[in-house]
Amino acid sequence: MARIVILYAMPLAAAVFALEWLQYQYFTKVYSVEIYVVLIALVFAALGVWVGHRLTAKKARGPFEQNRAALKSLGISDRELEVLVALAAGQSNKEIARTLAISPNTVKTHIARLYEKLQVSGRVRAIEQARHLHLIP
Repeated sequence: MARIVILYAMPLAAAVFALEWLQYQYFTKVYSVEIYVVLIALVFAALGVWVGHRLTAKKARGPFEQNRAALKSLGISDRELEVLVALAAGQSNKEIARTLAISPNTVKTHIARLYEKLQVSGRVRAIEQARHLHLIP
């Protein structure tokens, strides 16, 4: 029984292989340019992903070190620094006031003084400048 199955399977496998080969030959003749374009696109996409990964690899950073010299030269007080940290955490004026147990008007005053000292005009710019100067993590 196995011998009969093998005798029929071998010619069938050869026929399937021949049909697939002919279909492949036809496919490559009809769509040869498209195949090459797709292969080149895949190579460049893979190369782009690899180069992008290599260029943007994150380097391990050490622990955050606050720039005390910049704090001192700008004249930022400890309370203003606390307000700045709360700003960076995304807290509103009322939330900062509750957290630090001060009035919202005092928070506004601290924020206005921070803007002057950092020479910026908004919360986002103040946070960016503070991070650039290594005042906050």
